[in-house]
Amino acid sequence: MELAPMPGERLDGWMADKVFAYAESREAAGETAEQAHAHAERSMLSFFPEGTPLAGHFVYQVIADDVQVGGLWLGPHPQIPDGRSWWVYDIAILPEYRRRGYGRQAMLLAEEEVRKLGGTVLGLNVFGFNAAAQALYDSLGYGVHSMQMRKRLR
Repeated sequence: MELAPMPGERLDGWMADKVFAYAESREAAGETAEQAHAHAERSMLSFFPEGTPLAGHFVYQVIADDVQVGGLWLGPHPQIPDGRSWWVYDIAILPEYRRRGYGRQAMLLAEEEVRKLGGTVLGLNVFGFNAAAQALYDSLGYGVHSMQMRKRLR
């Protein structure tokens, strides 16, 4: 398995998918559809001005047996711009390739990439409802750094 830079001709489609998926996740986490979509749009525009990643951000295809099975976006930590702290902004394995170990291997490859870039810490966010992702990250040695909790009041 390998990570390969996302070709420019695939980046637009990937970005559109990320906006949709991120908005869906934010809505599942409690935002209204309008709030979730607006937040996702603002986020992508801030990280991909003019449709290209900010300097220091990397978008990869996750390739297994010469087939793209997913995507990965790495960049500097959003609150700790020290050059050593990195962030997984997005990792997604296509539905038809899930539960085959590709997510685990992609994370291990991400860690290698971050080390090559001089990083010593890799963080990420996972929504509370995503138990499968939480289990994967836990099994790879990631620990909870902070936690937000919410209760819907009616």
